[in-house]
Amino acid sequence: MPEPTTDGRNLSRRQLFKYSGGALAAVAAADALAACGGGGGGSGSSGGGGGSQASGGVLIHGATGGSSKDTIDPHRPVTAPDIARVSNLFEPLLFWDDNYQIAPAIAESVEPSADAKTWTVKLRQGVTFHNGKPVTPEDVLFTLNRVANPKSPTSAGGALSEIIDFDKTKKVDASTVNIVLHTPYAVLQYLLAEYTFGIVPTDFDVKNPVGTGAFKYKSFTPGQSSVFTKFDGYWGQKAFVDELHIQDFSDPNACVNALLAGQIQTMDNLPYNLMDSVSKQGGKLLQAETGAWIPFTMRVDQAPFSDVRVRQALRLICDRKQMIAQALAGHGTLGNDLYAPFDPAFAKDLPQREQDIDQAKSLLSAAGHSDLSVQLFTGDDIGSVAPASAALFVQQAKKAGVTVSVVKKTPFYGDDYLSYPFAQDFWNTRNYLPQAAVSELKRGTYNETHFNNPKFAQLIATAQATTDEAKRNTLLQDAQKIEYDEGGYIIWGFRQQVDAYGAKVQGIKPSKYLPLGSYKFQYASV
Repeated sequence: MPEPTTDGRNLSRRQLFKYSGGALAAVAAADALAACGGGGGGSGSSGGGGGSQASGGVLIHGATGGSSKDTIDPHRPVTAPDIARVSNLFEPLLFWDDNYQIAPAIAESVEPSADAKTWTVKLRQGVTFHNGKPVTPEDVLFTLNRVANPKSPTSAGGALSEIIDFDKTKKVDASTVNIVLHTPYAVLQYLLAEYTFGIVPTDFDVKNPVGTGAFKYKSFTPGQSSVFTKFDGYWGQKAFVDELHIQDFSDPNACVNALLAGQIQTMDNLPYNLMDSVSKQGGKLLQAETGAWIPFTMRVDQAPFSDVRVRQALRLICDRKQMIAQALAGHGTLGNDLYAPFDPAFAKDLPQREQDIDQAKSLLSAAGHSDLSVQLFTGDDIGSVAPASAALFVQQAKKAGVTVSVVKKTPFYGDDYLSYPFAQDFWNTRNYLPQAAVSELKRGTYNETHFNNPKFAQLIATAQATTDEAKRNTLLQDAQKIEYDEGGYIIWGFRQQVDAYGAKVQGIKPSKYLPLGSYKFQYASV
């Protein structure tokens, strides 16, 4: 899988940046739009042909997954519909662009001190919320407190909540905030660019959400649909369409039918086995290489998975090549039980784990589980890859004498989420430290494997405080070796993102970060 650079440079754009010691600094302020996800980038084909794009009309997006547990809270999205909503209503200080490189958003620059303990955020001028109120340092401080509240941090603020010095984090002037940390965090820009870090006003009300995105809130019915209208005061590329509707589809096949019938114009996460059918019936495909993964999750604190021999046996049962060939129809790359393949610290030199039924049987026998029987929890709201890969794993496990019973939960992301002993999930592209903070540390918002390794946690803490990139990468590779040997994830592959759209849609381009050009629908026209 190709690895983009992480130095923030993209000289084909009209905005030039320099990246030094973990800092993103604006050098030449041109039209910032070009750096915010609407330009070229990613692999595969882009939406629409040449020529100018028409304004007006309604774009109806079919979002796969979702349930009555859907949220419009910018800091707590879980499902694909949640992510699509918050990506259009709200914006973080920085963006991950289509090439998975850092670009400016609400902040025109973010610069660290030499020791990476003080980060100076310079706000872009002219950015307003949907209610017309300009974005101020007070809004940034309010958002930081909401996201990184030590008592209840959200996914974007999990790591930050343990190191931010709220007493010293203050407004400097009308357009500047200093984020002060108790201990250094060398890659804070990674956190500030997460879609889960949308800036909100000091009087934010989740029942009437106000953000800075290209669309503003009109209505929201969990598990069904949401309606947004064009925000004429948007600071960047204003939306072409007048309204954006996001409609939930728990059944991806129903979503495909709606697309081919012209009832929706775009859909995310197209089932791979329907690619040819969609193309032959006039639909268009959008494809991008990503670091997205659909893991099996094992709780390391609960029997039988508390025995590392059982976890390693199930990893060895998994036929990764068959998973990619069948569950992804070949549209993916091998996984090795490690995430963040785009990160420069990715431990690509660890031996590739392959199916070894004899060794799996030996480990299970030594653990006293020669006749192991387990339940595998899954759900439609995980996405179409989940049931296909679950069915494959059931068959692969039989070869080792393991009985796996699939239990479908509706909704999967309900009250039982994070408590399943053995389950599935989905994750989009992230670099290593932000992902580890969310899913692998004791206080991680979504620590679904309940991994709690003190040596691992210490390596992460030391790495995030290390400004020397080479030394930091060595520490992170040591941390990955622990996950490789003891972790609770079966990461069998990274999927190529495949979305679909109608023939009349223009302006959507592939992104390595999130589906459909990171869901930036202001660039789409119908």
